[in-house]
Amino acid sequence: MNDFQKYIQTYLGLVPTENWIMELKNSGTATSKTYADISATQANFAYADGKWNLKELLQHLIDAERIFAYRALRFARKDKTPLAGWDEEMYAESYFSEERSLESLITEFESVRQSSLIFFKDLNHEQLCQTGIANGNEISVETLGRLIVGHNIHHLKIIKERYLPFL
Repeated sequence: MNDFQKYIQTYLGLVPTENWIMELKNSGTATSKTYADISATQANFAYADGKWNLKELLQHLIDAERIFAYRALRFARKDKTPLAGWDEEMYAESYFSEERSLESLITEFESVRQSSLIFFKDLNHEQLCQTGIANGNEISVETLGRLIVGHNIHHLKIIKERYLPFL
């Protein structure tokens, strides 16, 4: 297993069942509920210096999901153009989360998740099995969908362990 496979396996191993489409819905609902219980003031909390606040973390989930879904779209359509990686820290420098309301971020997250659900649930077996190169690594459409779920669950765990106890 190469480093990339080990890296994504940490996320894929968090998907609780084989029905990853259902888990895509469940993790989205859990994220929305978690954020609905956070006040606008609490949303600016970061558990340590240099760590993202809760609004930045939600924006990260939105960006990651959009990127993974875009890759899945390209590969499902048999586009074999290698896709570049992305630097999550560079993206975070451009969030300007202090200018966004928590409500607008929740709405955006829910819209992106609904779009992902519609896209992935209607892909057939051939489309789900298509692969492409992203960030120098081969990955399938289905794995990208599962990665959205595992990445989301990973960050929900961080929120529950490192943020919520201090709010």
